[in-house]
Amino acid sequence: MDKRKVISAYRRGFITMQECAQILGIDSVQILGMMNDPKMVGPSGPWQKQSAGG
Repeated sequence: MDKRKVISAYRRGFITMQECAQILGIDSVQILGMMNDPKMVGPSGPWQKQSAGG
């Protein structure tokens, strides 16, 4: 599973931090470092541009 999608689900409130860490297979403390990583920032809302093809 794409790490960005898991982190996006956490940021949207669909999963908890513990669930996010478990899915990614890392310690929940490491999650905090990933949250600040600019490479992990992805589309996080309906206002983001999407292609017409989906």
